[in-house]
Amino acid sequence: MRKISLLILFLVLISFTCFLYWNDIVDIYYKFSLKLPEVGKEITDFLTKEAEKVIFAPPPLRSETENPQSFLTKDGVIKWTNNQRVKYGLPPLTENQKLDEMAKSKVEDMFLEQYFAHQSPKGEGVGDLAKNFGYDFIVIGENLALGDYKDDEALVQAWMDSTGHRENILSNRYQEIGVAVEKGTYEGRSTWLAVQHFGLPLASCPSPDEKTKSQIENNQATIYNLQKTLNALQNEIMNMKSKRGPSYTQKIEEYNSLVSQFNILIEETKTLILKYNIEVNKFNECVTTGT
Repeated sequence: MRKISLLILFLVLISFTCFLYWNDIVDIYYKFSLKLPEVGKEITDFLTKEAEKVIFAPPPLRSETENPQSFLTKDGVIKWTNNQRVKYGLPPLTENQKLDEMAKSKVEDMFLEQYFAHQSPKGEGVGDLAKNFGYDFIVIGENLALGDYKDDEALVQAWMDSTGHRENILSNRYQEIGVAVEKGTYEGRSTWLAVQHFGLPLASCPSPDEKTKSQIENNQATIYNLQKTLNALQNEIMNMKSKRGPSYTQKIEEYNSLVSQFNILIEETKTLILKYNIEVNKFNECVTTGT
């Protein structure tokens, strides 16, 4: 009987203590329970970066030899370039009209402005030419040559004997080629200028879905705003004087509902990131290998 009385007294004391310190007890509880999941890094930090566009432009090749019989043709340069590729087990390059037009524009500009370099006096290079002519590329290369080379075969062989130009000709990353050759006056004498443009067009590699990336970015903004709202709501709940009643219950329910939305959105975004990264990795592999 005495044990029962002590138990009843203990329960009464507990109940009385809970009544007196109810708000403090609830505060302690919600300090541990009202916490957002750790998002960690920003969502975009988990995104794999796409490979940047690549430009290969070895130092221009110049021959001082004078040869009155020198004669060059666009078709011949393309032919001997592809012969070299086939010789080394590589597929021939396909002639592209935009690359031809870019090369022609480059030759004409060099004669007009009297320079022999990858960068024009205006600071424009092959990447700028590609943009101006609407050639969307992943990898692009430019070979330049000046001089009286005997013929197309001799010109291509001269490029092949130069490490950087040879790498452009034999690169397995290119699929297309454009060429221009013209005779004109440079530095007071009649001579030839030749331009080769190599390209891997953007369309040849499976680009990541921009809609997926856009959705990830939109989700990120929503997650950020939800987090701010939840933090504010958490502070509001913690600072409420009364930790009981309809108002308090409503705030708790509102908080829990938003946390549920927050967690669902985080998982959805993780799934989108996984999907997008798979696409980016495929794209980057194509950029690296050309296949």
